[in-house]
Amino acid sequence: MELDAAYKAFLEEATEILQTMEEQSLALEESPGDRETINALFRGAHTIKGAAGMIGLTDIERFTHKVESVLERLRNDEIRVDSVLINLLLRCRDYISELVKITLKDNKSLTEELKVTEQELLDGLSGYLAEVKTVTAPEVSETAVSQPESAIWHISLRFNRNALRDAMDPLSLINYLKRVGDVLNMTTITEAILSLVEMDPEECLTGFELDLKTDKNQKEIEDVFEFYMEENDIKISQSHCKAETYTGLINDLPEDTWRLGEVLIKSGVLSSEDLNKALRKQNEVSRISDKDKPFIGEVLVDTGLVAKEVVDAALNKQQKVRDTIVGGASQSSATIRVDADKLDLLINLVGELVVANGGIRQRSLVVGDGPLMKTSSFMTKLVNDIRDMSMKMRMIPIGSSFNRFQRLVRDISKELGKDIELVISGGDTELDKTVIEKINDPLTHIVRNSVDHGIETIEERISKGKPPKGTIKLNAYYEAGTIVIEITDDGKGLNKQRILEKAVSIGLIDANKNLSDNEIFSLIFEPGLSTSESVTKLSGRGVGMDVVRRNIEALRGSVFVESHEGKGTNVRINLPLTLSIIDGFMVGVGGKQYVIPLDMVVKCYTIDKKTYTKVRKKGYFDFQGKVIPFISMCELFELGQSNCSFIVIVTHGGRKAAIGVDKLFGDMQAVIKSLGRLYRDAKGFSGATILGDGSLALILDIQGIFKLLESEARS
Repeated sequence: MELDAAYKAFLEEATEILQTMEEQSLALEESPGDRETINALFRGAHTIKGAAGMIGLTDIERFTHKVESVLERLRNDEIRVDSVLINLLLRCRDYISELVKITLKDNKSLTEELKVTEQELLDGLSGYLAEVKTVTAPEVSETAVSQPESAIWHISLRFNRNALRDAMDPLSLINYLKRVGDVLNMTTITEAILSLVEMDPEECLTGFELDLKTDKNQKEIEDVFEFYMEENDIKISQSHCKAETYTGLINDLPEDTWRLGEVLIKSGVLSSEDLNKALRKQNEVSRISDKDKPFIGEVLVDTGLVAKEVVDAALNKQQKVRDTIVGGASQSSATIRVDADKLDLLINLVGELVVANGGIRQRSLVVGDGPLMKTSSFMTKLVNDIRDMSMKMRMIPIGSSFNRFQRLVRDISKELGKDIELVISGGDTELDKTVIEKINDPLTHIVRNSVDHGIETIEERISKGKPPKGTIKLNAYYEAGTIVIEITDDGKGLNKQRILEKAVSIGLIDANKNLSDNEIFSLIFEPGLSTSESVTKLSGRGVGMDVVRRNIEALRGSVFVESHEGKGTNVRINLPLTLSIIDGFMVGVGGKQYVIPLDMVVKCYTIDKKTYTKVRKKGYFDFQGKVIPFISMCELFELGQSNCSFIVIVTHGGRKAAIGVDKLFGDMQAVIKSLGRLYRDAKGFSGATILGDGSLALILDIQGIFKLLESEARS
């Protein structure tokens, strides 16, 4: 087993636990008496401490032990929850997170900055670990202050065959148990190997039966194996427990052809020494009585070493013969971790498969061979299914990303003396992992703006007749094949007049120009525009918002702002579900082919030359009784004379437009390719795709086309 693999596994697991601990700490601040949350926090710290100790990360183990001790006192009601303690726990969580991150670095030693931080935190924790002074009471007996009594627990360890490959070292568990208590009567169980040729040195074929003498309870011992319970067969029971418990252990053993004594040893009922004593007793009885040897089970029962019902259970186990080789995994896990790079490679391969299938499909249509077309159609269906399944593998709920803003809102609001509640909804809405990673920074900036400049202070809100506590809402939902993220606050809203004055002063717009509310609010995304009277270290409404828009548009998304002065602001972000493969609708314009994202296509119309001339002259199209803007693709891209026989109605962000095209080719799958540096600033295109014949088709950027329409309207 490579140690780096163990560190990587620890990094993944510990990061998840630390994120959960942050959420639990914030929840505990709201509900200080929640016993379940306190226990969960303690369990998280205990698990990280144990796992760190098992792979030799002593810095993490030592520090987390202090945090665990404070949480233990909190569990025992020796200290109370207050804002100071929550702040300290959150800072400790951040520090442990930093320690976890350096586990994969070559130099794992602490920097001077981290050492200073650690000392500050240890000083803070010491205040909660100091002995509580009590009033002098009558004489206290020695038994009242005695240490908890040690108990002996029997632990049965059977490891998954892939344990070593999964960066787990069974011996590290044993070594850690020795630090928890005294390991007694340990027996190593080695599964049978048919031959050396069949043996795989990377497979784990070893198990342990041992007794552990410790003052820890069963739950605390189970926490030692937190990372390994699901993948391996680990059973913990009190030594010399009831016969029913041992019967259950025997029944849970993998089916095999072990002899009775082996079954009893594997289940922890007997030690090897006890079995040898019983065998000697068996031989002695046979020699004295001059009869056949008595059944070993009878000897075990007669000598009181094993209860009769336990022997019966072991005998029943002997009757079951395994169908597979000994030592298989006890139970396959319902989930499996997959490296993100492998998923990216899979998506790329699926993309190439889509392109290759497009070529086969097009060739079958040219050839006109019936059986080939039928096979091609079936293959297309399979490729579609593979594409959909591979894309779902990358989809994760956005709720985990939303929850991280709880800490952000809490810390900034405390610093600014505001009372703000973050309300999250739509957390189960799934989005491509890459999109979630890239949208985090824009969301962070918008939320910080809402906290800093959107929500008023408590005094301001009371003077305006608002509730003292402000509210920021994060919501996500699906709409027309896209995902919509809304950030809404009930703060002061945007001041349109101030935005206009600032835009005029820096030369963004002409002073005499009339703009709609949407156009005014969109000005906050222009570089250098800030409506804040004083720039803070946290944010400035408009400062950096141009970066927010640029990052969102880089994801083929769009952002809109709606605000009512004195009531609040709503920022709406539209994003595609994925960045890799889309269903497209191919059209022809001026002898060239273009692809429109299928989710944005509403309807298609056939028009004659007279109707086209009329629509083109007016600049709008009557769609279901509503007037929507019209634009000719030939004129937009300057492709010469247009035949424009069709109109495609497209939608984006709640807006619709009519696009004139020459031909309709129908739906297809498009693997999105970047345009590269040379064409990345081209307006109206979001990428390109390779067609079945090897030629390229540009993918239309509907959002960009709407912007071109707005630009034309202004001019």
